[in-house]
Amino acid sequence: MNKYFYRKGGAETYFFALAEGLRALGHDVAFFSMQHPNNEPSYWSKYFVSEKDYVGDISAFKKVQEASTLIYSFEAKRKFEALLEEFKPDVIHMNNVHRQLTLSILDAPYLKKHHVPVVYTAHDYILVCPAYTMVNGHGEVCDACLDKHFMHAVKNVCVKGSRTKSALATMEAEFLKFHHAYSKIDLIIAPSQFMKSKLDEGGFAGKTIAMQNFLTDSQMAMGARVTNTHKFEDAQAGARPYFLFFGRLSKEKGILTLVRAFLQAAGLVGGNADAQSDDQSAQVLPVTWDLHIVGDGPERGAIEQLIASAGPQAASRIHLLGYKSGEELQREVGNARFSVLSSEWRENMPYSGLESLAAQTPIIGARIGGIPELVEEDRTGFTFESGNVSDLAETLVKASRVSEIDYRDMQQVCGKYVSDRCRQDIYIERLNDAIYADLLKGGSMNRGLK
Repeated sequence: MNKYFYRKGGAETYFFALAEGLRALGHDVAFFSMQHPNNEPSYWSKYFVSEKDYVGDISAFKKVQEASTLIYSFEAKRKFEALLEEFKPDVIHMNNVHRQLTLSILDAPYLKKHHVPVVYTAHDYILVCPAYTMVNGHGEVCDACLDKHFMHAVKNVCVKGSRTKSALATMEAEFLKFHHAYSKIDLIIAPSQFMKSKLDEGGFAGKTIAMQNFLTDSQMAMGARVTNTHKFEDAQAGARPYFLFFGRLSKEKGILTLVRAFLQAAGLVGGNADAQSDDQSAQVLPVTWDLHIVGDGPERGAIEQLIASAGPQAASRIHLLGYKSGEELQREVGNARFSVLSSEWRENMPYSGLESLAAQTPIIGARIGGIPELVEEDRTGFTFESGNVSDLAETLVKASRVSEIDYRDMQQVCGKYVSDRCRQDIYIERLNDAIYADLLKGGSMNRGLK
């Protein structure tokens, strides 16, 4: 189950890959989702719920109606029950279901009658935070709702800067708490140890395990195909080494911090690059290094203003490349000297990091959320204090000084990290043999899995 049935983001990447892996083991897989023009075709779409959009403006006229369907959907419960009666599943595996599908689906009579176990993969923090990011309305990383008093979200206007949306999200969280909805979930999978710790702190201890996200065989193959082991030779031939950011250009991704850090590291703040002394030049990036930014989002205009204010050299070294996908994106990743995960929210286990490691491109990662679990210091990359421009600038300079021999060692460690920890077959086999099977046997939650 997942509310989107098209490849919208990381949760959907996991969702479709999970189904692919289970089918490879011989399982039959049915789907429950929401109708949408971008959906992939499926026999099971006849049961999908009608499309709902909680992103746009909510008028006063629709407040009551939106609140009721966001919190509990009788349509979803009825259609899910019909699907269950036809498919007769052994296991239910939920992903992102809040608000569009709602947890009303767990009240389907079939589940209780047949004691079907329910597994939930947490792709964000919605179980403990109505805003799902653990960032409050002031842009600050926040633990307030770990006390299960979700009115904090209204006080701090945490959901998209809207008091109405914050109130609706708070009503949802409070309803799920008093309805004991989460007691109907048997096991929660957290894709990072950090997320597991926060879920445990928020009241789910004993019901969670950590299982790092995986890459599909095709993603692994593409990563190997685009791996560039000749980056230093390319630079000697005139190619310019570059740091790469790829993802949504939004504030919580730390993209403005990254641009400011690059300008500082390159000695371009205020356009005074030509005034550097020899002593200063030892502390800045070599003039051959660039920053590539792949993606689009609300901060694109602010990025362009930062570049323009720093002068013409900044414009020649910071490249806004727009949205890319597929092999075109992966080649950009493979040719980068380092990718940068500059998040300023507790990002869980970003696929961009896994894809970077698969292409043997080391990571410069913020010490926040699950990102440090991807970055072994001086081995798969370097870390810096999230949101700290100066620390990131120093880390960029440090990365630019890595020797060719040390860099090749880092590439090998990146490849080994992925092959040891991110293989689809290992993940699916563990899920099937040690989790699904144990739940079907009525195993207890305290099964020693970590």
